[in-house]
Amino acid sequence: MPCFNAVADLILWRRKNLTVGILLVTLGVWVVFERSGYTLLSLISNVLLLLIVILFLWAKSADILNRPAPPLPQLRLSEEMANEAKTFICTRVNDLLSVSQDIALGKDSRLFLKVAAYLWLISIIGGLTDFLTLAYTSLLLVLTVPAIYERYEDYIDMYILKGYRKLCLLHVKINEGYVSKVHNWILEKKKLS
Repeated sequence: MPCFNAVADLILWRRKNLTVGILLVTLGVWVVFERSGYTLLSLISNVLLLLIVILFLWAKSADILNRPAPPLPQLRLSEEMANEAKTFICTRVNDLLSVSQDIALGKDSRLFLKVAAYLWLISIIGGLTDFLTLAYTSLLLVLTVPAIYERYEDYIDMYILKGYRKLCLLHVKINEGYVSKVHNWILEKKKLS
């Protein structure tokens, strides 16, 4: 539970210095990436390449000069950790495949519409921005929206309730005006045939 409290404190700006620090560091990283034209994948690849070259040259020079090799921790994955990861991944993938099968077989139309809408939205957002900008914008939203909501909760709830009522009225008008007419027209066509 202490981990969740720390995350909540961070998101709700109760630890302002840490939240501002994270925002500034990510803003700096984003600006550097945007201005340089570098991508995250190429940066990670180059850093790992530099690290492996340094370690390789250190080990070879240490062998030639009779010095100790570079100190490396034991790079090994325990059997227990691998089994836990396998079980976690297997459960999630099986759940995803089960839901995908239900959608593909037409068992859950509402879920199909939700998934299709989300995938379409992701496609539109993906076409408008790159991954790094999307990640920075998402972090910015995660660190500001909950804090703003906590501070102005009553006002936000009031406006959301007003908007919800207007949407309900619009839904009733559309349903009465168009959907019911189409439904009646379909019923008349069925009666005639």
